[in-house]
Amino acid sequence: MNKNIVLIGFMGSGKSMVAQALSQRLKRECVATDHLIETREGQSIARIFEKKGQSYFRDLEHQVIEEISQRSEIVIDCGGGVVLNPENLKLLKTNGIVFYLQASLDVIYARIRNESHRPLLLVPDPLRALEQLYQQRLPLYNQADYTIDANDASIEGPIAEILKRI
Repeated sequence: MNKNIVLIGFMGSGKSMVAQALSQRLKRECVATDHLIETREGQSIARIFEKKGQSYFRDLEHQVIEEISQRSEIVIDCGGGVVLNPENLKLLKTNGIVFYLQASLDVIYARIRNESHRPLLLVPDPLRALEQLYQQRLPLYNQADYTIDANDASIEGPIAEILKRI
């Protein structure tokens, strides 16, 4: 199978850990869109948001998606907001199978509540912000080819499900 394996989902759903493990098992390169953007810009996502704004970041993200979606046989670890631009999902599906790593809001909050590198949570009421983002993005995530339960602390379940589907 030479299609890309594309992981989407909310922040804290385990995309990065699952992507790294899949890439090792399948001997495929792992491309993390957020990391690629940080490398190209020479600064963190939080800093890009702070200095240039979310709109600027989303434009960069779209450029990266245009580029990497043309490749094959890679594992793509997408940032949580990649689905906000409908064109991104379309591009990712042209040469990839898209997996939505679904975790409940409670599980996600428990995983990320103490992380300071998430710019969308640097607000007075992060739980409320998280709830709003989650509800906004849920219908977009549900456009994935497959939904994988990522509520468990172990990444083995999601990995096994993805391997079974490909």
